[in-house]
Amino acid sequence: RLRLHDGKLIKDRRYHLRTYPNCFVAKELTDWLVGHKEAPDRESAIRLMQKLMDHYIIHHVCDEHSDYKDAKLLYRFRKDDGTFPLSKDVKVFMRGQSLYEKLVSVEESILKVREENSVKYQRTFLGSEMIDWLIQEGEVENRQEAVELGRALLEHGIIQHVSNRHHFFDSDILYQFWINFRRRRRLTELLSENSSRALSESPDSPFCLRKLNPDPGNTSFLSVQTNKEIKVVSAVRRSSITSLSGNSNSYFSAPPTLVFPPVAECNPKSVLKRPVTNEELLSPGAPYVKKTLTIVGDAVGWGFVVRGGRPCHIQAVDPGGPAAAAGMKVCQFVFSVNGVYVLHLDYQTISSLIMTGPRTLVMEVMEAIE
Repeated sequence: RLRLHDGKLIKDRRYHLRTYPNCFVAKELTDWLVGHKEAPDRESAIRLMQKLMDHYIIHHVCDEHSDYKDAKLLYRFRKDDGTFPLSKDVKVFMRGQSLYEKLVSVEESILKVREENSVKYQRTFLGSEMIDWLIQEGEVENRQEAVELGRALLEHGIIQHVSNRHHFFDSDILYQFWINFRRRRRLTELLSENSSRALSESPDSPFCLRKLNPDPGNTSFLSVQTNKEIKVVSAVRRSSITSLSGNSNSYFSAPPTLVFPPVAECNPKSVLKRPVTNEELLSPGAPYVKKTLTIVGDAVGWGFVVRGGRPCHIQAVDPGGPAAAAGMKVCQFVFSVNGVYVLHLDYQTISSLIMTGPRTLVMEVMEAIE
């Protein structure tokens, strides 16, 4: 949006004796996206802008069109006309981004590379140090408010304890910004597979394990649990757009080796040490912390397996996949999927929610505090 402002693609425009402030012409923007290599072709550029419309980022200036048309129509960023919906999640994310930018732009910043247990961590700070800074900069009024802000940032996956063992406290515990807000993200990351697909029956949720070895003859996946041996399980992979192009009704890719395995081959043993009930998770003072994870799936999937029901838990995480990068771990319990409360659902229903939802997956999980 800011680049379009700088390039004068966003400006006041007159149409039928009326002036529309801060808008752009769809056809001109499509040209710009392709010309600046933000999209490989016009079709991809249209899909990208439709994605922004679907997520209430842009809209037609008169709201007469619900889809993005590659034509001489006027559209506008909702941020430019005050109609952008500021949900709690968005507000926390924007607050985290604002604090991060403020911290990295000052001299003698509290964000530093620090070492703990012989491991170096980027963008780290001490809990008490952050609270002192927040009060000093007028971001909060007192230490209690600062702790509440730190906890909200941690629960939304913006900061975390360096070894992910503690919630946010006013102490000398070491935390880090989990999100590097200055990493330039490409618009093409927003593209997703939109065609609806049916779920096949399977003892595991098959929509997300990523193939670790590109050799089609090897269908092994890793089921990973911290500090425990790696187990090999069989699973299927989520097909890419390319593999779907030949048959719009097929969800899984064509090679015969990528099929659903029998139940006996699916590692049915739960990674949970003991069963946990919803009442236990939600009881006041329970030793669980809620976190919000934003997972951008790739052409293969999201990189995790969910099992069980009421509540469901994370059974396996691919260490090289999008879910692991977002902070997902085994034994976390699934609280919500894309804003839908799911503690009372089984894994098949949760699988369906994920499969039919957007490629950018927002999940709330509950994790035991050690």
